[in-house]
Amino acid sequence: MTETHIPSVLFVCQKNGGKSQMAAALLRAAAGDSVTVQSAGTKPGTALNAQSVESLAELGIGVGDEHPKAITAEMIAAADVVIVLGSEAQVDEVAGTRFETWTTDEPSERGIEGVERMRLVRDDIRTRVEELRARL
Repeated sequence: MTETHIPSVLFVCQKNGGKSQMAAALLRAAAGDSVTVQSAGTKPGTALNAQSVESLAELGIGVGDEHPKAITAEMIAAADVVIVLGSEAQVDEVAGTRFETWTTDEPSERGIEGVERMRLVRDDIRTRVEELRARL
């Protein structure tokens, strides 16, 4: 009997409080147990972004007991795909692991702030997560 490989995705942003947590929650909700999902930050903050959590809750998606955490070499080694969200986080690529950078929509550049900003960011990331899931 052949063992089925379960793909592993690591989402990374700088603080691991908003975008990477959002992407991880969206992929977990969409893929269930068919994908292993982690998130981390290059300079983790102290708490999750409340507006990010709120925007996910509007879709019925929770973040569970997630909290900001630092990226480790072990996380990268365990991942089939590392997705870096935004340009603030810098991650050295490792041979044998696929790396992608997602330059996400930034509504604040258009004067959109607050939870409306986060909804637009969420929807952009959600579209990218669905496309990623189809490729896995």
